[in-house]
Amino acid sequence: MSDALVQARGLTKRFGDLAAVRGIDLDVPRGEVFGFLGPNGAGKSSAMRMIACVSPRSAGSLQVLGMDPDVDGPAIRARIGVVPQLDNLDVELTVRQNLEVYGRYFGLSRAQVRAKAAELLEFAQLTERAGDAVEPLSGGMKRRLTIARSLVNEPELLLLDEPTTGLDPQARHLLWDRLYRLKQRGVTQLITTHYMDEAEQLCDRLVVMDGGLIVAEGSPSDLIERYSTREVVELRFAPDAPRPDADELAAVADRVEQLPDRTLLYAADGEAALRAAHLAGVRPQGSLVRRSSLEDVFLRLTGRSLVD
Repeated sequence: MSDALVQARGLTKRFGDLAAVRGIDLDVPRGEVFGFLGPNGAGKSSAMRMIACVSPRSAGSLQVLGMDPDVDGPAIRARIGVVPQLDNLDVELTVRQNLEVYGRYFGLSRAQVRAKAAELLEFAQLTERAGDAVEPLSGGMKRRLTIARSLVNEPELLLLDEPTTGLDPQARHLLWDRLYRLKQRGVTQLITTHYMDEAEQLCDRLVVMDGGLIVAEGSPSDLIERYSTREVVELRFAPDAPRPDADELAAVADRVEQLPDRTLLYAADGEAALRAAHLAGVRPQGSLVRRSSLEDVFLRLTGRSLVD
């Protein structure tokens, strides 16, 4: 892709005998919000670190902003922004100083960093806290400041690792709004997240990784259409009540999944599947018909077992 800001072919990362990333191909065009989904240990962070030019690749080819990270790492880092999973703000500086000092690392003059800091404080809705210390800020404010700091050099590519982890719903939605505004300004974004609703809200396209491989790729809606059904019926039963097995329900749904606390029926028409289940003599304690989500796709592709 001629307009790809990130292009990888056979990208591989090994740590001794462990292959964290096992030969993946990527194309991220300019202006796109691209997501990495996957369980712990899937290879998402390793891929992001190679793109951020802080971890050398073991094999394959990688181009970031048309350059090779192994050769042009400093030039690439000067044109990208990175938001780490954990905030690493300088608590000995004020909110404004965190932006101004960081801007000086990119060679901006004092006048330039003052102007840029004022612009970014307004963008992050932190103007009134500009002179405050960092430590007393809420988690959402610290996250907004970290994102603002990553924009000091006006990056063409922004890498965000779990941008809203640990935030309350109001703070998450405010950050989503800030990231959407960046997209409108043409900033290409790469995001890793464990929140499926976040991926659906923000990402134009994403990959699902598992075991160092890409197991699915597409837009959120494409992936839902490809790997799930339009609707899902959740049937809940009393702890000691008898439950129908999957074979008994196979005729009423495209796919049946038995979980410890409920049974899931995947169908194009959830209400019709629920009626058919009732006609077949199924009597759940409670039922819910909902639209299929990216989480259903994620769990189908990567499994429900906990990965440490």
